[in-house]
Amino acid sequence: MAAASDRPGVTLVELLVVVAIIGTLAGLLIPAVQQARETGRRATCTNNLHQLGVAMLHHESARRAFPIGSESRQWPANTAHPHQFFRWSALAHLTPYFENEDILRGLDLSVPLYGTGFQVMPQNQAIVSLVVPMFLCPSDRRVSVADGFGPTNYAACAGSGAGGGTPFETDGMCFINSRVRSAQVTDGLSKTVLMSESILGDGPEAFSDRTLVNNVTTYAFIFSVPLTASRCSRATSWNYTNRRGFSWANGEYRTGLYNHARTPNSSLIDCIGVDMTSDVKIQYAGYGWRAARSRHVGGVNVALADGAVRFVEDGVDPAVWSAAATRAGGEALALP
Repeated sequence: MAAASDRPGVTLVELLVVVAIIGTLAGLLIPAVQQARETGRRATCTNNLHQLGVAMLHHESARRAFPIGSESRQWPANTAHPHQFFRWSALAHLTPYFENEDILRGLDLSVPLYGTGFQVMPQNQAIVSLVVPMFLCPSDRRVSVADGFGPTNYAACAGSGAGGGTPFETDGMCFINSRVRSAQVTDGLSKTVLMSESILGDGPEAFSDRTLVNNVTTYAFIFSVPLTASRCSRATSWNYTNRRGFSWANGEYRTGLYNHARTPNSSLIDCIGVDMTSDVKIQYAGYGWRAARSRHVGGVNVALADGAVRFVEDGVDPAVWSAAATRAGGEALALP
């Protein structure tokens, strides 16, 4: 019988070969696992948008109009209060139509979102701060980006961005005090975008250091409207005063609205402006050129006005993308 020490052992070369094989297999498997996970996340995002689209259709059926994109009106308790402080978003107005979000139905929409000092009214603070899974894409961070607010990746489409990014009487489905009916969507419900997604913001709030600017996660802010390319390029403030997507309850372009002035995942930085007039009816109205953006590879999900959800690639023709945002533009174009 041979002694134990005489048994052949594993050589260093053989060990290195085994390690190399394992490394190769891991290199092949990890991307596949990551791709499978992203496929699942994108499917969840698609389902979220589908639920939101169905809720919008229920709203249209019950109230004979798609929801307001952002609310603005006089507050009887204080007639001097800026009308824009109501600001309730389409998501806030949809709360009676979500099947599994009963707690959201406690929102008191009879008062402004903001009281004095831009503070959320006390009776709504607890609900407005909720992080709602249905409002978040699982491919993004899924965390709050502002104290006291639940974030959102989903925004209602305000149109093409014409008029310097105006929020008033836009050519899209949702805008300030919008009440668009199905019959007014003459381009066709299946050809008109109702909602899309946009990533959550990052970086410091209200900063002025240009070296910190990230064209994808931050936005330029100017104190004049309407927007122009020149004014936006000369911006000296960014993320003023909250990061993008900070509040599902707020219907501003920073969070609850977006438009098609930029193509999906555009390399151009988004631009937001504010009307600083003293007219209490339009004071603090936010203008914007805010793109649909996502963490998905190669494009974004969109919900159409008929409830269908599509994935639109980043390289979509800008003319087609702009046409898809208008409800009655008469364009003979459709998303691929």
